[in-house]
Amino acid sequence: MSNAETVVFTGGALRWQDIAAVARQGARLELAPLVWARIDNAQAIVQRIVESGERAYGVNTGLGALCNVSLQAEQLSELSRNTLLSHACGVGPALPDEQIRAIICAAIANYSHGKSGIHRRVVAALLALLNHGITPQVPSQGSVGYLTHMAHVGVCLLGIGKVSYRGQIVEAAQALEAEGLAPVQLGAKDGLCLVNGTPCMTGLACLALDDANRLLQWADVIGAMSFEALRGQIAAFDPEIIALKPHPGMQQTGENLRALLADSQVIASSKGIRTQDALSIRSIPQVHGAARDQLAHAAQQIVAELNGANDNPLLLGTPDSFRVMSQANPHGQSVAMASDLLAIAMAEIGAIAERRLDRLVNPHVSGLPAFLVSNPGVNSGMMIAQYVAASLCAQNRQLAQPAVLDNYVTSGLQEDHLSMGTNAALKLHQVLENCTQILAIEYLLAAQAFEFLKDQRFGAGTDAAWRLLREQVPAYVQDRWLAPDIALAATLLKAPQPVLPALN
Repeated sequence: MSNAETVVFTGGALRWQDIAAVARQGARLELAPLVWARIDNAQAIVQRIVESGERAYGVNTGLGALCNVSLQAEQLSELSRNTLLSHACGVGPALPDEQIRAIICAAIANYSHGKSGIHRRVVAALLALLNHGITPQVPSQGSVGYLTHMAHVGVCLLGIGKVSYRGQIVEAAQALEAEGLAPVQLGAKDGLCLVNGTPCMTGLACLALDDANRLLQWADVIGAMSFEALRGQIAAFDPEIIALKPHPGMQQTGENLRALLADSQVIASSKGIRTQDALSIRSIPQVHGAARDQLAHAAQQIVAELNGANDNPLLLGTPDSFRVMSQANPHGQSVAMASDLLAIAMAEIGAIAERRLDRLVNPHVSGLPAFLVSNPGVNSGMMIAQYVAASLCAQNRQLAQPAVLDNYVTSGLQEDHLSMGTNAALKLHQVLENCTQILAIEYLLAAQAFEFLKDQRFGAGTDAAWRLLREQVPAYVQDRWLAPDIALAATLLKAPQPVLPALN
């Protein structure tokens, strides 16, 4: 990849930011010698099991409900290959490249604990996919928490399937050959290691944390703009009042709002024009703050999973003194619940934004020209943009229903409680995309409202945000094609680097 940054898995604690850097920013991923030593130790345990003939699930037995079928040494490589082929049965459109890269990163993070038993050549092949820009085409649907997505990654290591490579979709074998890479030869347990665990939901959730963290900062900025455009009563954000509810996220949001609105003549001149504002205006610290606290909790859960060993079975000890432990670490309940919780929180960010932007276009409450256009009637102004936001909020309400409660039974009653964590993470991504578009619409509308108030000075941060948007989108003088304006605003919200002064 062209980006010179390198992320090294050292064997210490990993951050979700490390996954985002490799998946989204093209950072190179490397493993420290300690990690390679751990991987080799676990593989040596697998070889000892194969030599001894001791029964160990997934090493020399069938999988799932076939766990009591013993296999001989010559069948073990075939089992690994067949595992990938039979499990690569996902459906639906392919996931974006960055999401697949995040999933591969999370899988490598799992192997780095040295509890899996996967051969180092397979891990090296996964690293090569990342570092050579070869991204398997992986169908988005079909996972109850694990299995299918990583199976589609795994078959590409065999030279089977299609990949994204240099801007085109090509055969995996063609991309490997172009980069001087050979298909991987699998050994005992390699196939199970590739499809097992929670890397799919965890990798996706790490990217969701990246998005949610950025969007919550933007929500404060854009919410402050709407507050100012609607001439809100700043007393609601008084630090002494905010401090009386000691939720950490509420304190952060309160600080951000006061900084963004500092020195605003609009706010100063509006003091006392009403007793109190509507709740969508005066409760920004309470609602945004609650979402921040849920993000912090979700991040704690997801990062713990990222730093955990989540295969079954797990291999403990050394080749001379080992244990093979069948257990349930591949169950992704923690990530599933965290993703569901974060989806609810971000749906609420979109919901309160829609209520604010509705007030901006409504002349009955805004004190501004109807639908934020100078000549309403012949011009519809930004009337229908609010419809779009309402539609997205309605969809978010549907997506915020918990996936983790949708339990099903698989593998002949062997796997009879499933997390549905991948579904939870995927719908979280859709909630975040919808929330991005809702905030982009509010940004456009709040900036347009500023056009009618610019005879007074705006807040330090809100003025900067208004001017930033105006570099991309001109003021709305009369009706024009509005969809490109929304797209440009959304692009600003998706920028990986902060474009405004850092907030808490």
